Amino acid sequence: MNAVRDNLQSNKYVTFITSGSYGEGLEMRRSDIDVMMVQMQHEVCEEFKSHYQPKITLLLMESDDVKPCYTLLRLVYGRIPGVYKHNGQQYLSSTLHKQGFLNNGLNIIHGPCVSDKEGYIDSAACLHCKTWVSPAIQWITRSRYSWPSDDVKQSILKHGVLFVPIGVKGSPKEDIEWRVSFSVGEKLLINTFTHTQLLCYALLKILLKDVIATYFECKDFLCSYFLKTIIFWISKELPQSIWKPSNVIPCFMRCFRRLIYCVEYSVCLHYFIPENNMFENKIEGRGREILLEKLYTLYSYGWRCILFSDQISNFYPSMWNFRIEPHTLYVDDLHKKINSRFLILLRTFFKTCFYYKETRFKNAVYQTVSCPKSPIKDTYKYYMSMYSSELAQLIALDSTCSNNIYQCKQYKSCLSTLLQNVYHDAVSGWLMIASLFYKTKQYSKALYIIRYSISKCTQEKLCDYSTVSDYQLLNLISFQKTSFVNLRKFMLLDDIQFTKNSSLIPDELQMVDSIIKVYPASAYAYFLEFLCQYHLDNVRQCQDAIQGLRLVIVETYLITRFKAKKSYTLLEIALQLLVTMNPNDKHSYNLSN
Repeated sequence: MNAVRDNLQSNKYVTFITSGSYGEGLEMRRSDIDVMMVQMQHEVCEEFKSHYQPKITLLLMESDDVKPCYTLLRLVYGRIPGVYKHNGQQYLSSTLHKQGFLNNGLNIIHGPCVSDKEGYIDSAACLHCKTWVSPAIQWITRSRYSWPSDDVKQSILKHGVLFVPIGVKGSPKEDIEWRVSFSVGEKLLINTFTHTQLLCYALLKILLKDVIATYFECKDFLCSYFLKTIIFWISKELPQSIWKPSNVIPCFMRCFRRLIYCVEYSVCLHYFIPENNMFENKIEGRGREILLEKLYTLYSYGWRCILFSDQISNFYPSMWNFRIEPHTLYVDDLHKKINSRFLILLRTFFKTCFYYKETRFKNAVYQTVSCPKSPIKDTYKYYMSMYSSELAQLIALDSTCSNNIYQCKQYKSCLSTLLQNVYHDAVSGWLMIASLFYKTKQYSKALYIIRYSISKCTQEKLCDYSTVSDYQLLNLISFQKTSFVNLRKFMLLDDIQFTKNSSLIPDELQMVDSIIKVYPASAYAYFLEFLCQYHLDNVRQCQDAIQGLRLVIVETYLITRFKAKKSYTLLEIALQLLVTMNPNDKHSYNLSN
């Protein structure tokens, strides 16, 4: 899903790359979501190109007098914000470049990234060099076993390198230095890992996050990137035949020993540019001594050191005495996906991202039509459906134009777009169509769709962050051979999400002070039913709709604890409107009824 989402999000101006743990296929506890945005209209090169490209901003690498793995980017021609004058030349400032991408959602600078205040998402605005750079040229000819294969190596070289906006801490040129990033190449290398290599990497990350980083003195010394580098070096040294399941403990302990060695001698060489010692001026002093002491202590326990993590220690040997049914693994995997903070946040991030929404939708349609029948095709359909909702919300319905033909055209365009929005989950797409009918004062049509939607909000349905009951388990087993994407269409309820300045949001919700308005589908269905009955002056039906909304909230029916507050907001608005229908009897409806 990462590859499909990145592909659809990308266009000729920007390429999105999901990196970090999630991009590597490892959803780790307490990890954030890393997204790289590569600006394709700006190009970096090592040597000046005499051929002028009018639509491209060209920047030239200057790596003299800077630390290995870093460079200055001098502007050759073109326009780009954040240019800084230094020694009579114009250089792109990494600091100013980052600041230009701060917004309401991502308003904190975190290393080379802009991040949200919760620290869930890190987004880095990167630049690209299409060719391999000379500081890493020795990697091409470095002697090694068969890893990686020549095909993988050529693919890495073909992708070139990236530049992320961060300089060497404390350097006099820190504000105009950029770090060379091999993120794409590293991702391709991890894709070649055997299960044992990936397991060793995951165990080291768990040990770091759950054990080592819990000591205050050791918290900021090590990071996952150092561990990944160690795995790369050991993979280079050992034949692939060593990395097999029967050797997982020796391989893990070998990686652990290498980590201790690196800390002991304050040396961790960058995999692609070994001249860059990443531990230089970082792992030193009293902190290094404390870290070494903790590592020695953990190593003395052998492989059992991983049991200090509650993620590992919660697995009991007694569990292995029972035969695990295939459907148990299926439901467990599904439960993890439903409760995956990564999947939910990424879906929200890309739905609300303001970049080129129409282009993304067209890409989804093209990929859906051209892709051969496969799970990938279903994934493209899923995103096409999801993008339909946000695209429809951009279509103006309340136009000041008095031309009825134009208004009719806008309405039909919105409706046809929304009809493609019913394929990514069980209910939310239909409720968006009902919202269109409500906005255009077709209350009877809206009520028909709402009742159909409510009829689909049944007990076996699931929503994000929900637990699986016994009743739901029985239904899920019948979907065991269905892909996760198709399962969402029949079994999962997405939230109703209105974008900023949405043309479909009911006027009554415009007063809510929130940039992105997200509501549980089950609660929104009854709220929208109330609004329709309110405009039809049906007092009794309004009271019934409020009673339904109240029951949904009280019973937390298809509503997670994270969305309870949003549901109460809907109830509050409905009650305020109900009072206006009968101002002489403000107590005619009692919530205790």
